[in-house]
Amino acid sequence: MSSKETMYTWHLSLRVDRPVEGCTMRPHAYMYGKKLDERDFDKTLPPHSKKSRDPPPDHEFSYRWFRGPQKEPCAYEQCPRRTSFSPHDWSIHALGGSGCSLQCVSTQSSLYKSTFCNSNCFVQGWKSQYTIRKDTPKTPLGTGSSSVGSSAGSLNDEDAQSVGSSGSIGGGLSNENGSSGNQNQPSTPNAPPRGFVGAYSSAQSFNDYGASNFEAGYGEQQTEEWVEISRDQFYIPNTDDLGRKLKLEASAYSSETGELLMHRVVKTDLVLSRAPPPPKRNLVTSKTGGGGGARFRILTYNCLAEIYATQQQYPYCDFWALSWDFRFQNILREIVDVGPDVVCLQEVQADHYEDHFYSAMSDAGFEGVYKQKTRQSMGLAGKVDGCALFWRRTKFHLVESYSIEFNELAQRQASQVLGMNPRSEEGAAYLNRLSKDNVAQLVVIELAQPSLATRSNREPINQVCIANTHLYSNKDFPDVKLWQTWQLLQELETFVLSRGTNLPLMICGDFNSTPDTAVYDLMSRQAVHPGHPDVNMNNADDTASILPDAMSITHAFQLGSAYNTVIGEEPKATNFTTGFKGVLDYMWYSAQNLRPLSTAPIPDESVLTQHGEALPSTQYSSDHLMLISDMQIISGGSRQ
Repeated sequence: MSSKETMYTWHLSLRVDRPVEGCTMRPHAYMYGKKLDERDFDKTLPPHSKKSRDPPPDHEFSYRWFRGPQKEPCAYEQCPRRTSFSPHDWSIHALGGSGCSLQCVSTQSSLYKSTFCNSNCFVQGWKSQYTIRKDTPKTPLGTGSSSVGSSAGSLNDEDAQSVGSSGSIGGGLSNENGSSGNQNQPSTPNAPPRGFVGAYSSAQSFNDYGASNFEAGYGEQQTEEWVEISRDQFYIPNTDDLGRKLKLEASAYSSETGELLMHRVVKTDLVLSRAPPPPKRNLVTSKTGGGGGARFRILTYNCLAEIYATQQQYPYCDFWALSWDFRFQNILREIVDVGPDVVCLQEVQADHYEDHFYSAMSDAGFEGVYKQKTRQSMGLAGKVDGCALFWRRTKFHLVESYSIEFNELAQRQASQVLGMNPRSEEGAAYLNRLSKDNVAQLVVIELAQPSLATRSNREPINQVCIANTHLYSNKDFPDVKLWQTWQLLQELETFVLSRGTNLPLMICGDFNSTPDTAVYDLMSRQAVHPGHPDVNMNNADDTASILPDAMSITHAFQLGSAYNTVIGEEPKATNFTTGFKGVLDYMWYSAQNLRPLSTAPIPDESVLTQHGEALPSTQYSSDHLMLISDMQIISGGSRQ
């Protein structure tokens, strides 16, 4: 081979998440090329790779989905997974920390070829096994007592035979046209039609290539029937798929010639059923009540954006239970089941608001607005989170809508109030400390069926102002959180008071502040104690001082916490992970014209950890818990 020749390796990556009923399966297929170093020309290629004198051409994928045969998921008779495909029963938590299946491969055991869902079931099942003695020699499938079964997206025999890959028909060196050039491997004479690869055809079933023909009956030949179910790119598992494995075939074709370039097949784990809804949360009613003002139900919920739901952050949660399609179904159901009139959400990803939340909430009878954080997306369009606010159309209609960017408030404070030059060292340090990209939303909504004036209520209140925010998360920046809270209240003062003194106000969201912080003091007491540690930070020399004198950090609202008012204290936790358990989320209300009638207590820790070490889990799809309250407008401005 000439030293001047340029060679490339082509690679095909294919992955698909674990299938769950009702959750869209989205193939992650990617074909790419690498320029090959001369020293590596004769090296053996890794699986799903091929050599070519040209880089991969423009290409497109076709897909085929197949449903596998029904099989016993676990040979241990006492295993609950023999009859249940609930995500709760198939999680790492339920399986005892192992997501791998095991198979007995000892030919002299009565459990030969029996499959167990995890090591615990294998150990229990092994207690009942006995030795089988046979005069006729048999071919063992392997050595030892067990072998690890394949998991979602793993390699299997048929995947190793992918057309155009190393070690498969049509593999090896390709010429300029992409066809095989390996003298030791004959090339496929005619490329199969698009969507049909190798031995697959519409006239024959999709059998498990490389699978043994010997079942437990020794020598009794059986085939595993696989049925084609779709040729769409996406597939949504249904009840017919429960307890079965799926296979996905992805084939890459030249966009110009239609020639088959490479293909790959992956097999999934068993299809699971929809996750059961979490336990109903009963409302606790306030002891004080009465009056005839309008009522509405409001909730606030940090949904945990997909960009933050990583295995590194939540190693105790199954990878498939962190997938957005699985979590969105659970989150949406949890929201709708509450029957809210107003919904305040945080950590809503920009692309998910457009593609998922808005359409789903609109179908459920809601209208909404969205505000993403100020920063740029994380590499791809839409990969930045923000706040979303929805209201039920039959209950309210929108009067005004505004958004607040704390970066913008910091710039205005620096230049207009403090007289700083943003380009000076002092101004740059001030803005760098405060520019954290957080935002808030503000809407005024009006009752769709306004209350009419009566003798006892001459001036009924028919509008409510709702603010929704998500403050900075870093625990080492309490001064920034306090500044953001103070500025939000200042903005709300200007907005609300300019529209009269009797506009009810609710401020909901994730404040990333526990009840012992200055943020909580400011919200609940209208001021901050000068001796509070959050306003007396020992900042490093290069850290800007961003807070004014503590006596200046005040606001004019008389705010109450809905949960503290109804239950007598804040919940024990609204954020429940292995690293932190505490209250970060609140529902504040103007006490002179709103009254909380009831709230839904947070579930006990025993309930939260029933299906996982912490949140998120297969039962709760966010690391935060939803807060719910029934509110009533108090007309006439009387405080109760």
